[in-house]
Amino acid sequence: MAPTNHSKELPVALTIAGSDSGGGAGIQADLKTFSAFGVFGTTVITALTSQNSVGVQGVHPVPADFIAKQFDSICSDLPVAAAKVGMVTDSRVIEVVSRKIAEYGINLLVLDPVMVATSGDRLLAENAVETLVNRLFPLSEIITPNTGEARDILGIERIENLGEMKDAAKRLHSLGAKSVLLKGGHITRGATDVFYDGNDIFILEGRYVDTPHTHGTGCTLSSAIAAGLAKGEPVRDALTAAKEYIQGAIEHALELGSGHGSLNHMYRQFSERRA
Repeated sequence: MAPTNHSKELPVALTIAGSDSGGGAGIQADLKTFSAFGVFGTTVITALTSQNSVGVQGVHPVPADFIAKQFDSICSDLPVAAAKVGMVTDSRVIEVVSRKIAEYGINLLVLDPVMVATSGDRLLAENAVETLVNRLFPLSEIITPNTGEARDILGIERIENLGEMKDAAKRLHSLGAKSVLLKGGHITRGATDVFYDGNDIFILEGRYVDTPHTHGTGCTLSSAIAAGLAKGEPVRDALTAAKEYIQGAIEHALELGSGHGSLNHMYRQFSERRA
């Protein structure tokens, strides 16, 4: 029997990602974001990381069979409406994640192809990129690479302006995902993203914020999109809401630690409390 949602007011979303001991990215960022959007968050943890605002000091991958057990526990009991995939360390993890997503019919999937942390530490094995594309892109409602990740996936040297972003988004779409959000934040003073669904190009403008405190930006944006999809919003509406949310979370970023501080995932709630 398929799980049913006895609380129609509270959609369920799933994050499939790594744990960030520093609390700014990964599973921790995703759960905070789900809560900020009024969505009940569940987790499949793919790796434990020892990290802080300065960098990643260690990665402990979760065994593939235990990743599968987590899927079974959640999806056999709770009505997952949408999911996001973040850190998947290697090809074996990607294989089990893609198999379980297909097995449980999770159709509203946001894929954030995490390859390198904000600190520069690599989080996905280089030889697993092809597996990521072949196994997870076709299952994804939307993929959300930044320009650096797009270059790695496409094997190109530069994406440095809006025209090149549009071309890259179209090439990424041809690899199998239903739609692409190419993030421009890694282009100097860039806050413009490009969305392509196979038919239309949609530009999402943002205000550039000159701050080093952007740890967890990609995780947060992808989980915000997943939250919107879990609530039944069309992709473009979910994108627009997620973009607005990430803008505020960066503008209210937390200057914690001596490196890249975290976004403020609960800035709306804190503002309401002060008011």
